[in-house]
Amino acid sequence: MIRRTEVDGVPTLISPTSGPMRAGLMFRVGRADETLPRTGITHLLEHLVLYPLGLADYHYNGTTAPVTTYFHMQGPEQEVAGFLSGVCKTLSDLPLHRLETEKAILRTEGSSRSSHVTEPMALWRHGARDHGLVSYPEWGLPMITPDDLRAWAARYFTRDNAVLWIAGREVPAGLTLQLPGGTRRPVPPASSTLPVTPAYFSGDSQAVALDAVVRSRTAASVFTGVLERELFRGLRQEGGLSYIASADYHPRGDGHAVITALADALPEKQDAVLGGFIDILAKLRVGRIEQADVDAVVTRKSVALDNDESSATRLPAAAFALLTGEPHPPAEELAVELKSVTAGDVHEVALEALGSALLMVPDGRSADWAGFEKAPSTSSAAVTGTAYRSLEGGELRLVVGPEGVSLVAERNMVTVRYDQCAAVLGWPDGRRLMIGHDAVTVGVEPTMFAGARAALPVIDAAVPAHLRVVMPARDPSAIPQPDPAAHHRTGSPRPGDISTPWSIAGIAMLVVVLLVVGVPTAALTVGLLNSPRPDSELWVMAGAGALLSAYLTYAVIKNVKRLRHGA
Repeated sequence: MIRRTEVDGVPTLISPTSGPMRAGLMFRVGRADETLPRTGITHLLEHLVLYPLGLADYHYNGTTAPVTTYFHMQGPEQEVAGFLSGVCKTLSDLPLHRLETEKAILRTEGSSRSSHVTEPMALWRHGARDHGLVSYPEWGLPMITPDDLRAWAARYFTRDNAVLWIAGREVPAGLTLQLPGGTRRPVPPASSTLPVTPAYFSGDSQAVALDAVVRSRTAASVFTGVLERELFRGLRQEGGLSYIASADYHPRGDGHAVITALADALPEKQDAVLGGFIDILAKLRVGRIEQADVDAVVTRKSVALDNDESSATRLPAAAFALLTGEPHPPAEELAVELKSVTAGDVHEVALEALGSALLMVPDGRSADWAGFEKAPSTSSAAVTGTAYRSLEGGELRLVVGPEGVSLVAERNMVTVRYDQCAAVLGWPDGRRLMIGHDAVTVGVEPTMFAGARAALPVIDAAVPAHLRVVMPARDPSAIPQPDPAAHHRTGSPRPGDISTPWSIAGIAMLVVVLLVVGVPTAALTVGLLNSPRPDSELWVMAGAGALLSAYLTYAVIKNVKRLRHGA
């Protein structure tokens, strides 16, 4: 059982445990509260807070999550009390002499950390702000000042924006939480860059992943378990295609939860895994929910609630719910809710999840054939302004105008408008990387466009100072230089480019070949059908001609459509 009390004005949740005391102080602030030019400020503050606490004989740490930050420890009561009291004391007097050292440590941590396969999903769904920022490096570290940190602590690290949880008998003696007053901060609204869902994008990994947003409820967590069972059974046990076939459910704190699912694949198995993954989603969409799967998930979750440690185990989730205003029923109520979930409830969640779905497919694959729209990766319009031609020839040009910057190629373009700019990264050699709220990026490389260095003052003057991030100097070998040979390749098709439409003359040639092959094939087929003793070799010729005619017909129709749409 979880009981509620208060320590120095901080709401406190307590539940007994048979092991050593565990406790955590959670604040309602995380990466989703940051801005791209100051990404990393919460993580940096967390590191500064932990520094004066020194070495300990017991486990302690801090965690910066999308919408929460918390400090936790396990050990004797006296040690736990000293740790949490020290956290609050340090928040009011940050060791800012340590600032540059901790920045360097965080940069090292970021460079050595391997990103999770599903990390790009947030960027593609939300863009370069709020809940999408978890996909980005901590680019803002160099720009964060002592005043920034003090203001961040004063805004978010207050007793009114915190919850304490303790797995133990009582509040440990000597614990003091000297935090200033403040305001409970709501979870930031989630932005979206997806004009329509379900959508898909092609990722850099060999995996297939799903990201879906649903209303938080017990049936949604059961659906997640059912989805995981289907993926594991279909892609690992029966198909032998994937090692990882999993699904997770994460409340977002705003009445919604994010469901993620993942299946990995060998390069030669990617098509099979993608097809199997989509088949499983389609099965759930049409309501083919196995009652045995629902029963198994409900039983597993119910058993987890029916033990002496269940309440203590649920403390972090209870603290999260209290901080964000989400419901968190007692274990007894949750057990009743679980047992009332039906296959129909799971199907309802499946329809909601797949209606909001974002699918990551392996590089070079698509999912439009399964009803998923391709997520936009380019812009619909370019700005007007001064155009700078590429020093490698071709159609690529950089356009810098009073409203923004565009890179325009023959068949697509990317644009970042100044009023929709999330951040601009700047390097001493002149490179600028403009990032829009929609996560579209425009890279300005002065060495690659004729006269483009003159555009840099225009860009810098148009972007407010608080959006600019100064980046460290690049190694000279990393600065791109024009390839003289590129001039001689101008107008040549790119390797592997199979999407360029044929000209009218090319399509006409296809039609002629189709007639040359198709008419004799049709005549031969009619003759064979009317012959009392048709020759088997002639049937082979007729079959080959029919296949070739079908392919030529498909090619004609496909390229006529592309020509009409200017693809």
